[in-house]
Formats: sequence, C-alpha cells, structure tokens
Amino acid sequence: MIVIGVDVGGTFTDLVLADLHSGSITTHKVASTNANPAEAVITGIREICELSDVSPGDIGSVFHGTTVATNAMLENKGARTGLVTNSGFRDILHIGRHQREQHYSIMQDLPRQSRPMVRRRHRKTVDCRMDADGIELQPLDEDGVRTAARELGANGIESVVVGFLFSYVNPTHERRAAEIIREELPDIFVTTSAGVVPQFREYERFTTAAMSAFVGPKVRDYIDSLQRALTNLGVVSELRIMASNGGVATPALVRERPAVTLMSGLVAGVKGGAWVGAHADATKLITLDIGGTSADIGIVQDGQFAETDARSASIAGFPVLLPMIDIHTIGAGGGSIAHLDRGGAFRVGPQSAGADPGPAAYAKGGDKPTVTDANLVLGRLLVDDFLGGNMQLDLQAAKNAINGLAETLGRNMEETAEGILTVLNSNMANAIRSRTVQKGIDPRAFTLAGFGGAGPLHAAGVAAALGIERVLIPPHPGITSAMGLLTTDLQYDALRTAFEIKGNVDCNRMEGLFADMETELRTLFSKDGIGSDKIGLQRIGDLRYVGQGYELRVEFPDEPVTDETLKTVWQAFHDQHRKEYGHAFERSPIEIVTVKIRGLGDVEKLTRLPQHGTLKNAEPVGTGQCIFRVNDTLNTFETPYYRRTDLGAGQRHKGPAIILQKDSTTVVPPDWTFAADGYGNILLERVGSDVSVNGGEQP
Repeated sequence: MIVIGVDVGGTFTDLVLADLHSGSITTHKVASTNANPAEAVITGIREICELSDVSPGDIGSVFHGTTVATNAMLENKGARTGLVTNSGFRDILHIGRHQREQHYSIMQDLPRQSRPMVRRRHRKTVDCRMDADGIELQPLDEDGVRTAARELGANGIESVVVGFLFSYVNPTHERRAAEIIREELPDIFVTTSAGVVPQFREYERFTTAAMSAFVGPKVRDYIDSLQRALTNLGVVSELRIMASNGGVATPALVRERPAVTLMSGLVAGVKGGAWVGAHADATKLITLDIGGTSADIGIVQDGQFAETDARSASIAGFPVLLPMIDIHTIGAGGGSIAHLDRGGAFRVGPQSAGADPGPAAYAKGGDKPTVTDANLVLGRLLVDDFLGGNMQLDLQAAKNAINGLAETLGRNMEETAEGILTVLNSNMANAIRSRTVQKGIDPRAFTLAGFGGAGPLHAAGVAAALGIERVLIPPHPGITSAMGLLTTDLQYDALRTAFEIKGNVDCNRMEGLFADMETELRTLFSKDGIGSDKIGLQRIGDLRYVGQGYELRVEFPDEPVTDETLKTVWQAFHDQHRKEYGHAFERSPIEIVTVKIRGLGDVEKLTRLPQHGTLKNAEPVGTGQCIFRVNDTLNTFETPYYRRTDLGAGQRHKGPAIILQKDSTTVVPPDWTFAADGYGNILLERVGSDVSVNGGEQP
C-alpha cells in the first residue's frame, strides 16, 4: 500500500511517500502557496509521485497536517461570527475569568477584549434556561431565535455559535436553536457549545465553540477544495487530517468540528519525533522542532505524550478545552532577528525575517542580523551547499548584517555571531525547563530530538545548556512532521461531566456514561469503515480534591465501575497529585469531575524505518574553518564536512564536524561524538557519557 504524508509549513510544504510493503521512503519539498495551501499540496503530490514512479490512483491514503485553523487564530482572520446565548449572559466571552496573566498590570493585552472572535454587536440573547441538573426552568423562545438569526444574517454573519448555560448536562435548547438558525440561514456554518465540548466551565466551553465557528468556514472550504483537487489529480483514496489530540480524523468529522485541527501541523512533529525516537530506544524524549520562525517543544515519556489541561491549554491567548498534545512554542528559528530592545538588552526573536526577504544571507533584500546569518559567519553553514546546493548563500551580506549589530555592541563580528546563537539556545533551553524542571521532571534523563530545518544546527547547544548527554537527529530532519503523519491512527475522544464524590459515587450512572460514550465512538468509527476488531477504547477521568479549581487526569480500569475498581482510581489520583505538586491529601474527599473515553481506530500506517546500511568508513568531503566556544573562549577549528549518506551504521566520529544533507545541516561541537545507527538516525553523545548506539539490529 502506498501512503503519502503532507505537512504544510509557512515556507515549504513537506512530503513523504512510503510503500508500506517494501518499506521504501521518498521525500520531497515544494514551496508553500500561502494564499491557497492546497495548490502546493497538489503540486507536491504530483511531483513526488513522478519521482517515485507511482500513479496517483495507486495511493492508498493521504495524511495531511494543516495550519489553516492555527493561522486563522494567530492572525485573527477567521469568519465574521455571531453568538446566540441566554438573556443576561451576552458578555461571557468578553468578561472571561478573574485570573489575569499579569495580576498587577492595567495595560496588559487581553485577546478576548482587544481582538474578540465575536464582536459585541454580533452577540444576541434569547430567553431560555436549564438548571444545573438539566431540568428546564424556562422554555426556549423559538421566535426570539429566529429574530436573532435574521438580524445576524442581515449583518453579513458567516458563522454562528450557540452557547447556553448547562448545555453540557442537557443540550436540547442548543440543538433546537441550531436547527432554527440553519432553517433561517442555510448557507452559514452553525455549531453548538455542547456539540464541540460538552464540559462545564461556560467561559471556556463558549470560547472553544466560538473558535470552532471562527475557523469553521475556512477549514471547511479548504478541505472541500483539497478533496476536489485530489479527485482531479486522480487520487481516489481517503484523506486523513491530523488532529490536535495526536490522531487523525476524517474530512467529515473535521467539517463538523473544525477546532480539532487547531494544532494539526505542530502535533505531527511531536508524533514524528517520538516515532523515530522509539527506533533509537529513546523512551524519554524531548522533541525540539525548529523552523524559520518558531521552535516547538514536546515531551514524551514511555511512549506517552504530555497533554494540556484546562489550566494551560490555549491558542492565540484563548483557552481551549479540547484534548490536545502539550506543545510549547516560542519565537526562535533560523529567521529570528537579533536586536537591542528599548531597554538596551540583547534579544534574539521573536521577530523574524521570515522567508521574504529572509535572512541577509538569502540575498533577497534582508539586511537585519538573523540566526541563519550567525551560523553562516561561524562556518556552520556552507555557502554552496544550502538545501543540497539548490540555493547559494551570500556570506558577505551575512557579515555586513552581523557587523552592524557588532558595532552597536562594541564587539567583533565573531563574538556577536556566537552571542546570537548562545542567546537563542538559552531561550530554547529555558522554554524546555518550563515544561520539565518546573514540573518536577529532570531533563538530564531525556534524549533531545532535534529536527525541522534548523533543529540539527542547535540541538547539541541546547542539550549542553540543559545537561542532556544524548541528542537524536532523525534521518530526514526537515520532513519529520510529514513522517509523523504516517505513523498515527484514527483517534476520537468523547467526554461527559460527572460530578461524583468519593463515598457517594453512583456507579450505575458512571457506567452508563462510559457505555454511552463507547456507543458514540463506535458509531463514528463504523462510519469511517473501521471494524470493531480494530478499535481500542481507553477510559479516563479528570479528578480533583473537593474545593480545588482544576483537575488532574487519571486512567480508569477497563472494567465495570464498582466501589472496588474505584479504589485504584482514588490511589492513582493521590499518586498523580503527589507527582504534580509534591504532596497529596490522603484523607480528603475526591471528586470525579469529567469522564472521558479515548478511541483509537487502527489504520494502515508506517510501522518502522527502513534499515540504513552496513558499517563502513566514512570519509569527509572537505574541511572548513568553524568557530566554537570552548571553556568560555572562542576557538577556530579545522572542521571536517561529512555527507550524511556516507555515514555507516555504528561508526563513531569525534567532533567538531558538520554533517550535510539537503533538508538540514547537523552541527557536532568539539566536545561531542556522533554515529549513525541502523535506521539512519544520528546519535550525538557528549564526551565522557556512557551511551550506546544501535549498530543496525532491529529493535
């Protein structure tokens, strides 16, 4: 079976074509078409099929990571959205909660107020009310809903979200209001808060649903356009879209719940890094995906991905209640600009030169000093071997840009360039500490996987700052996200709000909630053609001590809910609380707030990397002058350049070294060694560390 993974980035669209039977892999890159991302996707699929001598009609599945929803949120360029809610609650989306990121600042930017997804004049209220038990206190004013719909239609609204109080318990009013709005406005996108996330906390529920409505038309139109283009190309297979929870979803589900793609493109990188890490026996992995503008960080422990929670999940400053892999993004990449801020402090990023004009070295009109320029000046990039020789870099332009900053700092060019890299690496190391050290996790026990176009350039430097002794560079760093798309299953999540307290749990009700969710998920998988023998279901709960504001996630046994089976749940919560906060209250009552089921539908996918090759004595293809800081002193080293394709499995080399390949460049500092394993991964070790390399045996 032939499968294709396509990941759309801001500069390039990355593709991987894999033959699941033979294990062969073909990679390809094309320039992204930001005005219409589908154009680059189709161009890339056509070209990679030609490179592989494969007919589009022979493709079994197309797996796709998209940034359409992400960009709509980050750029605040979604649909003109309206809200219909209860009378008296028009401003929930504006007021939010009492928590403020900066408690004492009256000047802080609050996205919900400065750039609202739903403007106040487009928020309509109607009479209706359910109580906390889902009992109707006031019937729905259907005439009021029709009036609100007509007013929104007259104002050019493209999308409407319906959000009523306590709809997570009883969604009857929301569903009926949505029906009426669709009758009045048949051509617009309509969604409900309970339909997106049937969970308590009305502000977060309404905001998450508003996101779905805000990005819905763009996502729907993009998916429809892409499917038509794939059909015209001759691709008859199913399209699968990466979702924020780490699984893939069908176009039908994405059209209905577009918010599931909010982190689509970013999640694929973490999945790809974890999959490659498994081949190198890296059970504890920190993924560092560095592109031109940003660096994305993920944590993997024993094959489990760190997930966001109601305390911290957000995008563009708006809270999100949907299941999402925890990815921390900072403004750090190859295009990050070095500058002095208004206080005179030396900064690198978050401003970026982007792809156009890009770094000064691109010779496209850029003149500001960037990370790419610093790497070129220090000899870590080659003028005539960028992108496999397809792009010539301008060394003099890079020197001019760095020198301009150096004069301001009163430093020489080399010190300034090295300082840029030190600051950038420190920014990324600090970001990783926020996801590890501040959560009681020791990063020194992890392997750092560096990928993306700039990841291998900086991975060793970031690892050294964290005390990490092992770095993993995947075989194709620049297209690791596209590779990750080919390694995942269909994944759907269902949830219900429970509010059951230890000692008084209605076990029959709890079992009924789980059974209802299982039926819901099996129905979804059945529509996708997934047989019952290929479905896996996992029971999960969000628990807290009574009186706490937020919950912790705990797994439930895969057996009927009884007082006996709940004993393991209570203990698991105490253990998790102790792990998260350093203490537990063994005698305090516990509340089950939300119960969930995660469903996995097994699909044909890439299961292993192909074997790389046999042991051979790789020789450098040249040498050059590279500058590294050793013992707080800048030193120039005669540094060998290796072609990655020449590295044989198991042969260990000493740094410094530069490893060349088309989609990235790997930097090995003087105090590191490196070797390729049997799958084409490069494993870097700090000198003196005791780390073994897989010499070619299957794991």
